[in-house]
Amino acid sequence: MPTIQLVHWNAAEAQPLAERLAAAGFAVDWDVSDVPALLKRLRSSPPAALVIDLGRLPSQGRDMGVAMRAYSATRGLPLLFVGGDPLKVDPIRTRLPDAVYTTWDGIEDTLARAIAHPPQHPVATRSQLDGYSGKPLLTKLGIRPGMRVALAGEPPDFRSLLTPLPDGAAFCSLDEGPALLVIWFVRSARELQASMQSMAQALGGAGLWIAWPKKTSPLAGDVGEKEVRAAGLAVGLVDFKVCAIDATWSGLLFKRRKNGG
Repeated sequence: MPTIQLVHWNAAEAQPLAERLAAAGFAVDWDVSDVPALLKRLRSSPPAALVIDLGRLPSQGRDMGVAMRAYSATRGLPLLFVGGDPLKVDPIRTRLPDAVYTTWDGIEDTLARAIAHPPQHPVATRSQLDGYSGKPLLTKLGIRPGMRVALAGEPPDFRSLLTPLPDGAAFCSLDEGPALLVIWFVRSARELQASMQSMAQALGGAGLWIAWPKKTSPLAGDVGEKEVRAAGLAVGLVDFKVCAIDATWSGLLFKRRKNGG
């Protein structure tokens, strides 16, 4: 019995669809309440196919598909995008042309064919961060020649998006000596609160980017711009720049108050 992961952002709508697929002979998992845990599980134990409903939150469905193509373990997974506004589906089709785009009519046969004929040359996205357009990320983050940049909790492949670094710039960790810039990725309010004080103490005179998952991202949780700003202010930092890092992450740049906070 092939295992199918159904991605739908409304449980009341997802349940009858899951039951329909189960009646057709598929074992269906449709729990997307903890997306980070789901992504980890899909990488360790890929299903036979991923069925992504685009009727709600199509950007989150897109990001889920991009995430699947970012890892070798799931890159060859058949992706089926179902329904959705054509104006919102077309950009996804351009980015992930090897996926199957269909409707719920006849989904059982379409799904069986997709499993029998997985993509031969799937798109290899560099990460969930891949494909972001606009001002170069190095410029947006303020990474300059000679700068030591400390990363904490960064997503897979994030460093590759910042290379080649400007002349003399280098990555480091917070325990490898002083840095001029720190980029810290947080995924929950609990993580933010637990480490904010120690992070501020380790900064010295460095600038601090705190990045959090956008609400439209599959990684979205209980932390956002309001929570990040409040946490920084509480430890004597002040934010002075906001950045849309990519389709998944946003960030605030902090510095220490001149009076020491």
